[in-house]
Amino acid sequence: MNKEAKTGLFFGSFNPIHNGHLMIASYMVEYAGLNQVWFVVSPHNPLKEKSTLLADHHRLALVNLAIEDDKRFKSSNIEFKLPKPSYTIDTLTYLTEKYPDKQFIPILGSDNLPTLHKWKNWEALLSQYTIYIYPRPDTAPSQYDKHPSLTWANAPLITVSSSFIRQGIHEGRDMRYFLPDKVWKYIEEMNFYK
Repeated sequence: MNKEAKTGLFFGSFNPIHNGHLMIASYMVEYAGLNQVWFVVSPHNPLKEKSTLLADHHRLALVNLAIEDDKRFKSSNIEFKLPKPSYTIDTLTYLTEKYPDKQFIPILGSDNLPTLHKWKNWEALLSQYTIYIYPRPDTAPSQYDKHPSLTWANAPLITVSSSFIRQGIHEGRDMRYFLPDKVWKYIEEMNFYK
């Protein structure tokens, strides 16, 4: 399989997408051997609260504003079209069948590993796919840390989170430098997270 076929799938609610997400995606292309990263905007993570989640179309719009014309990145709304709730293994199965010329590689933060055993068909996920892991702060060790299907990316540790940004905006703080400029302007215009 050629390098062009290696496509990272960066799953997330992207509520909102921020510069840390873009740094991780850029690292995966520039240093981890991926040709492209798709930002798979999730409608709702079954393991997370939905209360502060922006509407799907707004989060997809924010991702599109963030990545603009960068050919290394692509947005995907595929999980909006699949049965709910969305599960990583179902999305991977669908995309692998639809794009047989691509090798899809999920990109996950290390903070997902302690609860990986709660994911639908997690054993199949580990047996059928290589998964790239990037470091997240304050992540407890997991029984999967040394699993042969996991490739640990030596990516920079990004301590900024979407929840930190939402909280800052809610408190009236100027969070513009944590976000791509067009994302910040859209959030301000739409009065999100206040």
